[in-house]
Amino acid sequence: MIEIIDLEKSFNGQEVLKGINLTILDREVVAIIGESGGGKSVLLKHLIGILKPDKGKILVDGVDITKVGRRELDRIRDRFGVVFQGSALFDSMTIFENVAFPLNEKTKLGKNEIQGKALRALEDVGLKGIENKYPSEISGGMKRRVALARALVIGPDTIFFDEPTTGLDPIILHSIHRLIIDTHVKYNFTGIIISHEIPEIFDVADKVAMLYQGTIVAAGTPEEIRKNSNPVVKQFTSSCRDELTKSLS
Repeated sequence: MIEIIDLEKSFNGQEVLKGINLTILDREVVAIIGESGGGKSVLLKHLIGILKPDKGKILVDGVDITKVGRRELDRIRDRFGVVFQGSALFDSMTIFENVAFPLNEKTKLGKNEIQGKALRALEDVGLKGIENKYPSEISGGMKRRVALARALVIGPDTIFFDEPTTGLDPIILHSIHRLIIDTHVKYNFTGIIISHEIPEIFDVADKVAMLYQGTIVAAGTPEEIRKNSNPVVKQFTSSCRDELTKSLS
């Protein structure tokens, strides 16, 4: 379980996070939504230990990762997988080498075991047979799949998705969301998704939390968010639906 308690962060005197409170249960898929520039990526960087807050706690199975030393933080982060916005693949490495990278860096597994795990992860994201290609030789949607395979290969407890479908057309976007659902069932990870894809992300998440002006203004099931009476939530979700309708018309 991940508990975010009264989390605050400012940059150059400007408050970005103003007391975030959110609980993420084990094996739950949580989508964090909100306006661009509203602090979603800053929150994600705190969750994976890149940033330290000015105040507050982040408890991962009861351990406050904002207070631990580097060695303990690295040990906790070894249980995390991250799918970065834009995939963040290594252009000079083959697809296989990209997926195997965490195993080579973080484990003492033998060559054959690493090969088996990497190839299975690629197969699980529907990319069997492309392991010898390079990132420049595959599509944007396939790159997102490779990034997910790289996150899955270590068998993480938690995977963080930083806007994993940004820039994709609606058909590919839907396929990536479907893939997240399918791999969540198979790998049983906790998923935290930073997203602005409304309402599509509602089909993926068990819980949705809306971040607005530095605080969580609403959290609940997708249906609860759809029915939420908070004017900010209603305006954001309805405007996103309107934009989707225009893009499809």
